[in-house]
Amino acid sequence: MTTQSQAQTYTGIQGPAIFLAQFLGTHAPFNSLESITQWAAELGYQGVQVPTLDPRLIDLELAADSQEYCDELQGRCAQAGVQISELSTHLQGQLVAVHPAFDDMFDDFAPASLRGKPVERQAWAVKQLQLAARASRRLGLKAHATFSGALLWPYVYPWPQRPAGLIEEGFKELANRWRPILDIFDQEGVDLCFEIHPGEDLHDGASFERFLDAVDHHPRANILFDPSHFVLQQLDYLGFIDRYHERIRMFHVKDAEFLPSASSGVYGGYQDWRERPGRFRSLGDGQVDFSAIFSKLTQYEYDGWAVLEWECCLKDAAQGAAEGAPFIARHMIQPATTSFDDFAAVTTSPERNRRILGLNR
Repeated sequence: MTTQSQAQTYTGIQGPAIFLAQFLGTHAPFNSLESITQWAAELGYQGVQVPTLDPRLIDLELAADSQEYCDELQGRCAQAGVQISELSTHLQGQLVAVHPAFDDMFDDFAPASLRGKPVERQAWAVKQLQLAARASRRLGLKAHATFSGALLWPYVYPWPQRPAGLIEEGFKELANRWRPILDIFDQEGVDLCFEIHPGEDLHDGASFERFLDAVDHHPRANILFDPSHFVLQQLDYLGFIDRYHERIRMFHVKDAEFLPSASSGVYGGYQDWRERPGRFRSLGDGQVDFSAIFSKLTQYEYDGWAVLEWECCLKDAAQGAAEGAPFIARHMIQPATTSFDDFAAVTTSPERNRRILGLNR
């Protein structure tokens, strides 16, 4: 329960911010840090979530080693009118754990020299996460976004019958790979936030709990909450906040809809994004109850950023980005600093409380 003194120190959700990954391109304003951050600021965004694989935005290795470079990077963003909300290693995190069935498809996430070399590719990915931990600390960031990767995704549906112990062995190995990375993030004072996402071994609350058990409830193993993925899985995203709010340290504001038909449902029938029942949508065009989400996150004193992640198969990206900042701003809640019924407050003392309860007779 939040006390009045706690309410006075909690300042609310930060934002709006925008994840830059989906907007990078070859033409201005999407082809340099200066121009894309200025574009974001002009749309009303206060923060930018920065993917770390594109050298036009950040030199991750230099950021890990040079405070001067990190200060300069923050200064360039501030000059444009935004600040860095978090860094992202989604693609590198994916490569920490890859089932052989997906080796060829995920090779494109790694440098060309490592393609076809899964052992070397994984070592590179782990190094990337280590660099990101140090860079986040130098940039003064509290949280970092990533994917868990997946050793077990081909077996998500229990047919053919899974051998006894297969899932346990998979999570044991996943934990072995991530535990040293989590320890490094702990040393740097940064929360590592796994986006709960289909295609990852951590794709819902049950799989996240398995992972938590496997890493001994590591304090840095936390959650990037994105309700759109829960809509597509038909999972209770509001109940998820109630259950896991202590581990939610990042928030992607992304909309989605689920329109089942007589021909396909959650699995999507191998259809493309326009045709499948579960589709990502621009903010306000889907089914996510963002008023309830912002209320719950405020109730549990989430103090991280509200970050637009734009993905929509129907609306143009420029329109989605322009609509995103005011949409998020409308849902931001200024936390109450007093109780609404303080006007009727009464004097109190232990003696009076006992008298009211009839205990002094």
